[in-house]
Amino acid sequence: MNAKDNRLGLALRIAVIAVVAVVLQETVVSEVPLFGVTADVTSLTVMSIGLLAGSMAGAISGFAIGLLVDIVMFQTVGVTALLFIAVGYWSGRLRELRDPSHGLVPLALGALATAFTGIGMAVIQFLLGVKAPVSLLLVQQIVLQVLVNCLIALPVYELVRRFLYRALPRGPRARGRRAGSAALSPLQRPSERLSGGVRARAR
Repeated sequence: MNAKDNRLGLALRIAVIAVVAVVLQETVVSEVPLFGVTADVTSLTVMSIGLLAGSMAGAISGFAIGLLVDIVMFQTVGVTALLFIAVGYWSGRLRELRDPSHGLVPLALGALATAFTGIGMAVIQFLLGVKAPVSLLLVQQIVLQVLVNCLIALPVYELVRRFLYRALPRGPRARGRRAGSAALSPLQRPSERLSGGVRARAR
């Protein structure tokens, strides 16, 4: 598959993920409150795409998913899109600058993305003159949503990664293969590990 086909495949897969994430959020996830709040699958999806595919893909997917959320929720068009652009872009920049490989990175980024989205939404609504109560209750809701999203951040990231895997840039796929090889190494038979050690000492 050449680079052009690979980019097209990635774009199509991201488009499918965007639609599915918004539909699931508004029809299923929003109907299942936990600790008095509902999870936000859309912000975790944007974070996952950025972390896997880079800043440009993250920003574009953030705009598309945020715009869909604003339209479906009958909110001020562009507010969620603006916040999600930042989430997707900076998640992608982390991948490009630091190339993180720790398994808990999606969880930490998911918490940050959720907190940023919640606080950013409250600030923008205040600046737009929308009557929204700013109180300890709002802070409590944001904190609870961060905790709830932490519970599902890794599963959401893994689902997105599996769906995008074949179309991802070479970097994440190479990391996945290295991680898989490292995970399999303890499963070698003792005789294989022993022979490997003998060969290493012989060299």
